[in-house]
Amino acid sequence: MTDVREPTAVANRETAVAEAAARLTRAAHDHKPCTPVRDLLGATDIGLAYAVQRRVVGERIAAGARVVGRKIGLTSESVQRQVGVNRPDFGVLLDDMDVTGRLAVPSGRLLQPRAEAEIAFVLDADLDDADLDDEDLGVERVRSAVGYAVAALEIVDSRVAGWDIAITDTIADNASSGLFVLGQQPVALGELTPREVTMRLYADGELASQGDGAACLGDPLAALLWLARTAREFGDPLRAGQVVLSGALGPLVPTPPGSTVRAELSGLGSVAATFSPEEPQG
Repeated sequence: MTDVREPTAVANRETAVAEAAARLTRAAHDHKPCTPVRDLLGATDIGLAYAVQRRVVGERIAAGARVVGRKIGLTSESVQRQVGVNRPDFGVLLDDMDVTGRLAVPSGRLLQPRAEAEIAFVLDADLDDADLDDEDLGVERVRSAVGYAVAALEIVDSRVAGWDIAITDTIADNASSGLFVLGQQPVALGELTPREVTMRLYADGELASQGDGAACLGDPLAALLWLARTAREFGDPLRAGQVVLSGALGPLVPTPPGSTVRAELSGLGSVAATFSPEEPQG
C-alpha cells in the first residue's frame, strides 16, 4: 500500500485538490491507471476528496457533459470487502456515461472495469427540502419522489492502478464511476419492495454473483435516503428527472473485452451488456 500523509499534514489543500484532479484526469485521458491520490489528500479527509470529485466532474461539464443523476457506491458489504473500503460514497452520473441501447459497451473507454447489478430509481420530484430536518426527510419522502425503478448494470472503473484505493481515492475518482446500462421495464414502487428484490448476475452464461436488496445498506430505499440527505448537505440536492443508481446488490464481476453480462432482478426483469472485443487503450 502507498504511504500517505494524513489530512493535518496536507500543507495546501487547494494545491492538493488541483494535483489530485490533474492526476486522475490525466489517467483517464491517457488510458493509463495512476498511483493513488491519497498521498496528496490523506486517507480519511472525505471533504477534501469530494472537492477533488467536484473539480474533476466540473471539468467534464465544462467540456460539454451534462449531469443526469448520481450513483451510490460501496453500499454492499461484499463490495466493501472486495475493494477494502468500509463506508458508502456517491458520484455523479453524466450523459456520456449512459450506454443503454448500444450494441456493445466500448471497452476502449475503460481501464479496469467490473460490473455490478443494481436498482435504478428515476425521480419525478426534487429532494431539496431545505426546510425539513433529517427526521422529516425520511424513507417515505424519498419513496414518494421516485417515479419508477428499473434494473441496471453499473460498470465501475478505477483510474487508480490495481484498484489500490482508500475511501479518499475512490471518492476523488467520482466514486470509481465508469458507465451504466438501464433496463427497459419500468416498475412503480407500489408494485415493488426494493429490499426484497433478488439478483443473479451471469458472466458469459455462468452465474457469477448473486444477492438481494437487503445487501444494499439493508434496503435500497435507505441508500437513496442516505444520498438525498448527503447531497442536500453538499448543497446539490437530487432533482426530478435524475437517475439514481442504488449501489450493488451483490459482488462485483470483472468484464474484460469480449465478455457478456446479464443480470436478472426479481420484479424488474433483466438487463444485459456485451463488451466490445477492443482492448483498452494504453
